[in-house]
Amino acid sequence: MTASGISPSAVEAFAQRERERFIARNPKSVALAERARNSLYGGVPMHWMADWSTPVPLFVERAKGARFYDVDGHEYIDFCLGDTGSMFGHSPDPIAKAIAEQGNNGLTTMLPGEDAVICGELLAARFGLPFWQVTATATDSNRYVLRWARAITQRKTLLVFDGCYHGTVDDVMVRYRDGETVPRSGLLGQAYDLTQHSRSIPFNDVTALEAALAQGDVCALLCEPAMTNIGMVLPEPGFMQQCRELTRKYGALLIIDETHTISTDRGGCTQLWNLDPDFFVVGKPIAGGVPCGIFGCSEAMAEAMTAARKKASEGSHGHGHSGMGTTLSANALAMHCMRANLEQVMTETAYAHMLPLAKRLADGFRSLIGKHDLKWSVTELGARSEFQFCPVSPKTGAEAEAAFHDELQMALHLYLINRGILITPFHNMTLCCPSTTADDVDQLVSMLDQALTELLAIPGARE
Repeated sequence: MTASGISPSAVEAFAQRERERFIARNPKSVALAERARNSLYGGVPMHWMADWSTPVPLFVERAKGARFYDVDGHEYIDFCLGDTGSMFGHSPDPIAKAIAEQGNNGLTTMLPGEDAVICGELLAARFGLPFWQVTATATDSNRYVLRWARAITQRKTLLVFDGCYHGTVDDVMVRYRDGETVPRSGLLGQAYDLTQHSRSIPFNDVTALEAALAQGDVCALLCEPAMTNIGMVLPEPGFMQQCRELTRKYGALLIIDETHTISTDRGGCTQLWNLDPDFFVVGKPIAGGVPCGIFGCSEAMAEAMTAARKKASEGSHGHGHSGMGTTLSANALAMHCMRANLEQVMTETAYAHMLPLAKRLADGFRSLIGKHDLKWSVTELGARSEFQFCPVSPKTGAEAEAAFHDELQMALHLYLINRGILITPFHNMTLCCPSTTADDVDQLVSMLDQALTELLAIPGARE
């Protein structure tokens, strides 16, 4: 018997049946997958697109609102939403209009327009930080903010929480194991020792947090207000406030990355919980699905950034290079779409629709867990909810990871895909958008109920 309460043999029998169903149901995806192997590494344009539960990639034809349609003509209710990239639905009308408007007016010029000024004003009003910069992705934002933090503090060590998610920044690719910081498993092509200047500690551990900061070498704590990629892990009451107090006490900066947790509120957890960071990062959904990232800073940080730039240029010839920015950063298309998103899409009305539906879904998950007598739990945060294979919601990344059951998770996901429902891969997280309906939520709960009923009916499933 596994920690999930369901035998591996039953899971495999269930999954094999669903793999056969998928192949029979999706001949055009199967054909495209075979064709793609001749030109795309792994048969997909980015290798992790092959890591879903399906036996071959599911090829999408179009998407709108809370739905997408595959090349075989099947319709899906989407609770993944591009893993937050389309948090407000696929191709919201104001974003589609903005793309069309900007299409004939220039896509990138490496110069600002009025949209940039308006976006800066909107971001300052929404998130409470006065100054902003625009990047291509949240990974870029985190990378650049880390450079600023090291330049400002003249310290090198970055502090992160075990199991964190901040994109593909090199410095965050570490884990906490047996009291030590170690490189993240599976990391490819790493040329230098990440543990020299990165330190990982457990989430929700104030003692470990203070001990790490007390060493006096930490430039910044880079964190999500709630962990979202190792499985959802919520902060204990007061923990994020202690992060703010202790970073100040020991001279480190606080960087809040809300790329996923922006699902809580139009101002994120930062405004909702009054977190008062030195730097604030968001990517993915900020321009309505068009690639874009942002970071904001306090007035004190802006002054420190100016001083750091001046110091770095002393004695140099020419303008030098800060190590930040790409040619496509803050391009005209992204800026026009971000303006439309902030003004017309990412609204109080949108959140007022999303949040109750996510609550309805979380309650539905809890009812299924009780009905099927499973020792699982449910974690919810804003428009997100997740069922986890552990009796109590995890408090650390290690606890969340220990609850993983990849085979069971993928089997359940595939069952749902075969019946027109998509949830986030790699764990059991769901996201509701402004186009999601109560019927959509109820259909997911019903299909998961059906999946569990069929799985548990397999002989020996509970042995």
